[in-house]
Amino acid sequence: MPKSWSEKLKDAKGLPRVEPICGPHKTRYGKGTMLIPAPLEVDEIMRKVPRGKLITINEIRSLLATKHGATITCPITTGIFAWIAAYAADEAASGGRKRITPYWRTLKTGGHVNAKYPGGVAKLRKLLEAEGHRVVARGKHLVVDDFEKSLAKLSV
Repeated sequence: MPKSWSEKLKDAKGLPRVEPICGPHKTRYGKGTMLIPAPLEVDEIMRKVPRGKLITINEIRSLLATKHGATITCPITTGIFAWIAAYAADEAASGGRKRITPYWRTLKTGGHVNAKYPGGVAKLRKLLEAEGHRVVARGKHLVVDDFEKSLAKLSV
């Protein structure tokens, strides 16, 4: 039987881990260290974003790198773990839980709404607009207009 989203979120697989930046990442990011975060760490930051505020994946990465003393946080695993956190929250809501991770408040770079989150952009737009944000089309994508003004000031 496949794992539930909640089980996937709790499966740390020996993470977090800080490693030297190597391979193709060295060309892009230079020297230093890269954090591979634990899924629950990403979820923890997403949970801290209050109603009416927003955060981007890059800000989550920056907060986690600072927490662990790393140069950068892996963009791929951070994005995957945010996606798992979103689906675990949706799964919990389907099970009747009221307090879930507010995944719709986590945006991609440039304020883009993450179409891969549960419910797709239509549901996310509705949730974001219910919190006072203006969601607009930019080309094929939806973005939160002036998202920078609503960024949460978080620390870990």
